[in-house]
Amino acid sequence: MSRYRRYALRVASLAAALGVWQLLTSLDVDVWLRFSQFPTVTEVARAFAGRLSGGDYWTDLADSLTRILTGFLLAAVLGVATGVLVARSRVAEDLLGPLLEVVRPIPAIALVPVAILLFPTNEQGIVFITCTAAFFPVLVSTRHAVRALTPVWEEAVRTMGGGRWRVLGSVVLPGALPGIFGGLSVGIGVSWICVISAEMISGQYGVGYRTWQDYTVVDYPDVFVGMVTIGVLGWVTSTAVELLGRRLTRWLPRTSSATADRVPRERSAASAPMPSSTETTVAEVPDDQLV
Repeated sequence: MSRYRRYALRVASLAAALGVWQLLTSLDVDVWLRFSQFPTVTEVARAFAGRLSGGDYWTDLADSLTRILTGFLLAAVLGVATGVLVARSRVAEDLLGPLLEVVRPIPAIALVPVAILLFPTNEQGIVFITCTAAFFPVLVSTRHAVRALTPVWEEAVRTMGGGRWRVLGSVVLPGALPGIFGGLSVGIGVSWICVISAEMISGQYGVGYRTWQDYTVVDYPDVFVGMVTIGVLGWVTSTAVELLGRRLTRWLPRTSSATADRVPRERSAASAPMPSSTETTVAEVPDDQLV
């Protein structure tokens, strides 16, 4: 399937979803689910156009992006470093492992009271919650990826005289990159959930704060504007992480869907019998020509 056809299918699926939304809400369909309470697509579009023309929307957007990027970058650095340390050092695993495993099941949004008490400003508390949300997926993925590396690579580097840092830079980090970026992809999504929730609880600006304020004044079209904005921002940042991961792991073998479709056809063509005029069996070749 060509790239343009795939893009066309994606656009068509999105258009179909919007069409169903517009149809159900404009007809006030109430069959268990109360679509009559929902704003229509046109109402949300008008609200979106109104918000885009105002300065508050862009201020909220910048605040949320600043918080998410700051917390996520901190979580990426700390998560990768801690994951490699715990996976490579038994002492670090014994010292940090129990504490990390006790804190890890606690939802990051449940740390809002801790952030309020610990940090002098709400801004720092929201960044802390965002960082905590992304830290553990990155940590766990990095730890498993490092432990899954084959020891042969490290032994080969050490045989050629490489030290600990050479092994780390040439074997551990490159080999664990696919797992690390898997954790980063999960972490960026969890970070958006927590930063929006934190903004709703204790924020003063941001997309989450504005969405909650619109809900309190029963402005549902603007609530959906906030929801759409959150979805688009999450999609853009997740795509950016995925593209960066693909770029940094280009040396890995990849199998595309098109290649997978061609394999059965190539195999069937290879296994098909040749025409009788060109058939040559081993039995027909003289013994002195066999290698």
